[in-house]
Amino acid sequence: SAFAALKTDNSVITWGKDNYGADSSGVTLTNVNTVYSNSFAFAALKDDGTVVTWGDDTYGADSSGVSLNDVKKVYANTYAFAALKSDGNVITWGYRPLGGESTSVELSAVSRIYATPVAFAAVKDDGSIVTWGNSDGGGDSSAVSEQLGR
Repeated sequence: SAFAALKTDNSVITWGKDNYGADSSGVTLTNVNTVYSNSFAFAALKDDGTVVTWGDDTYGADSSGVSLNDVKKVYANTYAFAALKSDGNVITWGYRPLGGESTSVELSAVSRIYATPVAFAAVKDDGSIVTWGNSDGGGDSSAVSEQLGR
């Protein structure tokens, strides 16, 4: 219900429904490299590797519980975000049951992340895959864990 546009001067403008991200007045949106979104919030990766978030707190605007620096890339599903850091570690935030909470899996030495609307999968450097989020939406890969190399 909101838009964010990355301008050629690396600033961002927003419009639409305020509580879904149109109101970005609480964050500084300059020196932005890339803007990511889910259905309720935005995350902007800045040139210095930091990330700022805004929109609906439950679904990713409130990133106060995670360290959003040294970030290489951000991934989003419908309700949550995952950030791949330069050291290969991953941090997650947003709606906890649908991918915003990942303490049950080991998220180090990760090279890539994929998302369904309600879950994430991380490909590790050794080729193994770990998943988290809604079990019916891809977050539970225990039935094929042996085939996934873990």
